[in-house]
Amino acid sequence: MAAREQVDILLVEDNQYDEKLTLRALRKHHLANHIHVVRDGAEALDFVFARAAYAGRYVDLPAKVILLDIKLPKVDGLEVLRQIREDPRTARQPVVMLTSSGEKQDIDLAYEYGANSYIVKTVEFQGFVAAVRDLGLYWLLLNQPPEPADVAASRGNDA
Repeated sequence: MAAREQVDILLVEDNQYDEKLTLRALRKHHLANHIHVVRDGAEALDFVFARAAYAGRYVDLPAKVILLDIKLPKVDGLEVLRQIREDPRTARQPVVMLTSSGEKQDIDLAYEYGANSYIVKTVEFQGFVAAVRDLGLYWLLLNQPPEPADVAASRGNDA
């Protein structure tokens, strides 16, 4: 990945079947040219914070949205979300929980940690494709994301 390459969606998904379905739905509807997939929470954090294999990335060039599963190897999705929200550089990064867990505790914690949205993956194929399509339409075409914190802060200093 090029250091200054814009990523539209960071998909954090360890289930290959769900990954393929999500990518298929997004591409079918021409919603994302640049999707980057990571398969565990530790790799997601490395990507977001430009560490390890992603050290050449710029933290100030975030994905337009992170689609984050909860049940992940190494670091679970709720912990990934918590760390994203705790860092001022990434605190305003749009994060959508896209998970098979409909457990009240997971939903409550996700919102407590600052998730922008929580979507339970439907097992029905057409329903899943429609949900991903609508998700992509909203987050990539309609939503106006905030500037990264360091860019917003530098604008404040210029005023």
